Amino acid sequence: MQTTSEVIKEEEEGTRELVVQEEASSHPYAFHVSGPRNLTTLNWRDLISSSWKDANYKRTVIACFIQAVYLLELDRQENRTQENALAPNWWIPFKYKLTQKLIDERDGSIFGAIFEWDRSAAMSDLVLIRPSGAPRVVLALRGTLLKSPTMRRDIEDDLRFLAWESLKGSVRFKVALEVLKSVSDTYGSSNVCIAGHSLGAGFALQVGKALAKEGIYVETHLFNPPSVSLAMSLRNIGEKAELVWKRFKSMLPSSSEEAQASNDGDNNKALGIGLKSWIPRLSSFKNAGFGVGKWVPHLYVNNSDYICCSYTDPESSGVKDDGENKENIGPTNGQVAAKLFVVTKEKQKFHEAHGLEQWWSNDAQLQQAIHNSKLISRQLKSLYTGGTPSQTSNAGKT
Repeated sequence: MQTTSEVIKEEEEGTRELVVQEEASSHPYAFHVSGPRNLTTLNWRDLISSSWKDANYKRTVIACFIQAVYLLELDRQENRTQENALAPNWWIPFKYKLTQKLIDERDGSIFGAIFEWDRSAAMSDLVLIRPSGAPRVVLALRGTLLKSPTMRRDIEDDLRFLAWESLKGSVRFKVALEVLKSVSDTYGSSNVCIAGHSLGAGFALQVGKALAKEGIYVETHLFNPPSVSLAMSLRNIGEKAELVWKRFKSMLPSSSEEAQASNDGDNNKALGIGLKSWIPRLSSFKNAGFGVGKWVPHLYVNNSDYICCSYTDPESSGVKDDGENKENIGPTNGQVAAKLFVVTKEKQKFHEAHGLEQWWSNDAQLQQAIHNSKLISRQLKSLYTGGTPSQTSNAGKT
């Protein structure tokens, strides 16, 4: 027989659990509150016609995975338990499971996570095999969280990018690169996807590019990737000053040029013969596939977001290329450097334009940019001028 005090204690515990669950269900970050609407649930029909082949569906799911990473860290900071955690509902509906958290050793914060296709959960809904287009593994990376436990390290990496246009010195870069290499070796690079938002998109871009240099090409989705860089601004100023100086110098008469014209003519002929012998070799290098056309990241930007809007600047800015400045070199023969998607809404406030929620919104109005981006070409330049990538034999693992 239970005593009265035991009964009262159980009732109080049950009441507390209900209150906790109700608070979680009404939280603004709860999946059913702020998540995507009218989302199609995977079922046996996906064996015939996969929802993952729909670009909007894929963008929505991957953005939700990134939101899950934000909430994993918030759940940790606010000491939420399994009963009231917000994060799991952002991956469970898509038949994925959390298999690894990426931890920043400097402050213990969660900045990324590995989500793997959950075969047992899928089979319970009669989805017997993974739908076509659905990655086996997704590495998702969050951006800056303005919360005291992790804000310092987040901003530290923001400033690192602002000053150097590189995140390679960060602990997070090293961890993300090692994890992505590991899952690519295990499952095959064609079955792996990396994605990030804001600062996380910056890491995803640079980690993905580092692997592409080694001949490992993973599907990459970048939401509001950072484009504001002090280093880039100074470089642009230097390039413009150099271009002005070259034009000014070309207008000045030079007696030394006239005196050496005949000698230079003979030397140029010899040089031309030498260059002609190298043309076939250069062509073979160009077409050997140094990352060209094999790694095509997807960029999602909003023109009202000053952090990523520079990606929409066209490559042809009206300045004639003198043949010496190869800073914006891109892929050749019509191959695509990146797929750029731009929000077509009218001007928005910054917090809306930079927010992750817009990428699963029902009224998301996207158009694929038809011009080449100067910044994308700059970011991917090393892929078109680097050395021979290592040969990989794991691209087709299942």
